[in-house]
Amino acid sequence: MRFLRPFVFAIVLASAFFYFTTHHNGRLHPANWISRPQHVEITEAAGSEAFDAEEQNNINVYRKNIGAVVNITSRVMTFDFFYGLVPQEGQGSGFVIDKEGHILTNYHVIADAREVWVTLHNRKKYKAAIVGSDRAHDLAVIQIKAIDLQPMTLGDSTNLQVGQKVYAIGNPFGLAGTLTRGIVSSIRQVQEPDGMVIEEAIQTDAAINPGNSGGPLLNWHGEVIGINTMIASSVGQSAGIGFAIPINTAKAVLNDLVTLGRVRRPALGVRTIPIDSEIASELGLAADYGLLIVQAVPGGSADRSGLRGGSERAYLGNTPIMIGGDLIVAIDGEKVDSQQILAQVMNKHRAGDTVKVTIFRGKKQLEVSVVLGEARDQV
Repeated sequence: MRFLRPFVFAIVLASAFFYFTTHHNGRLHPANWISRPQHVEITEAAGSEAFDAEEQNNINVYRKNIGAVVNITSRVMTFDFFYGLVPQEGQGSGFVIDKEGHILTNYHVIADAREVWVTLHNRKKYKAAIVGSDRAHDLAVIQIKAIDLQPMTLGDSTNLQVGQKVYAIGNPFGLAGTLTRGIVSSIRQVQEPDGMVIEEAIQTDAAINPGNSGGPLLNWHGEVIGINTMIASSVGQSAGIGFAIPINTAKAVLNDLVTLGRVRRPALGVRTIPIDSEIASELGLAADYGLLIVQAVPGGSADRSGLRGGSERAYLGNTPIMIGGDLIVAIDGEKVDSQQILAQVMNKHRAGDTVKVTIFRGKKQLEVSVVLGEARDQV
C-alpha cells in the first residue's frame, strides 16, 4: 500500500492539471464589459477621391492597350525516358499589331511549337498560325482569325532616355492583364541565354517575370517602345532588372516576317580581317583600325560596287591571307573597327538598303555606295 500512494498522488495531480488548464480554460466566458449594440457605427470615406495626374495616366495607358495584349500558350513535344514523346505547355505574351490579326511576340515563346493558342483579354480563345520567325532577333509573328481587333500603336525607340517612365503589360505566371511600372534603367547590349545578342536593349526596373516574354513595353503615351524578353535574376523571377528588344529592331524586320516568313538578313559580301596598329604598321596601311577586305565575294554586293579584295598572298602568323585590298573604316559615318561592329551595322539594315562605305585604297580615302544583298554564308 505504501508503494501505491505516490502513484495515486501522481494520477490525482495530473488529472487536476488537465482539468484546470484544458477543460476549464476551454470554456469561453464573455467579459462583462462587452456591449451588444443594435447597430455598428463605422467611419467611412466621404466619397471616391479623384485620381492624381500620374494615377490617371496609368489608368489611361492600361485601358487604351489592354485589349490588344494577348496570352500565348504553346504546346511542344518533349521526350520522356519512360513515356516517350509527351506534350508540354509554355506561356508567354504578345500584342496585336494590325486588324488582320497579326501578333508580335518573342521567338522563344513559340519555338518548336506544334500548336499555338491565343487568349484575348475578353477570354476568347483562338488557334494561331506562325507567320514568320527571326531567331537572331528573338522575334516572331503569329496570326489569328478574329474580328474587331484593336492594334497597338508602335512608337519610336531611337531617343529613349534613362529615367523616363515605362509600363509593362503581360501575363506573368499566367496572371492575365497585369500592369507594372518603372523607368528606363539603361540602354545596353545584352546576351540572351541562347547566345544571341540584343543591341541597344532597354533595361528597366518595371517588374518582368516568366510569362511577360513577348509583351509590350510602353512609354508614357501608351506607345510600344519595346518587346519584353528576359530578366537578369538568380531566382527565376523579377529582381528589378528586365530587358526589352527595342521596337525599332522589330519594325525593321516586320515586313519581311509577314510577307516572307523570314528575315532577309543583309550582307556586304566581304571576307575581312580586323586591323590594329601593329598590323597597320607592318602592312603600311593608311589607318590603324578597320577591316581589311581579304576577298570581295564574287557577284556579291561589295564586288558589284567596285570594292576590292586582296591580291597578294601573305601570312598572319601561320594563317595565309590576301593583302592589298580596300580597308573599311566606316559605314554611314559610323566607325567600323571590328567584325562585331560590322555585324551590328548590318543588323540595322535590310537586304536592298544602300549604305555608304568609307574605305582607304592605298593612301586615298574614298566613299562607295553599296546596295546590300541578302546574307547567305558571309557577312
